[in-house]
Amino acid sequence: MADGSDKRDSLRAPIELKVEYKKMNTFFADYTKNISKGGTFIKTDRPLPVGTEFLFKLTLPKREAPFELKGTVMWTNKPTEVQNPEIGAMGMGIRFIFENDSDRTDFESQVEALMVDSLGTHLYNKLLEKTR
Repeated sequence: MADGSDKRDSLRAPIELKVEYKKMNTFFADYTKNISKGGTFIKTDRPLPVGTEFLFKLTLPKREAPFELKGTVMWTNKPTEVQNPEIGAMGMGIRFIFENDSDRTDFESQVEALMVDSLGTHLYNKLLEKTR
């Protein structure tokens, strides 16, 4: 979002998760700052260009294997250009891309459980009511 506006369709949980991805034969391990069912923010000093599609692994607590996901860089915060100042960190906003509805549903249910664990059932339900 080049204008810095926040147009999310889903709740975000403040949480730090490990993200691994590859850029030109170099592997990176960075961390998410928050996550929703539709995307995440990867905190990094080396954001990929807006529009880049890439594969990455997202490690969730209580899950044996990481999710292997495809995502698109929607915006970046770099020292030379901040597109989303509300985040307050350098990095990139990612929208998840799923191959099929089954993959989406599985991932979304696990993110929802993670959000309930992070926020608590009462707060999660309150926030969910506000977004409807």
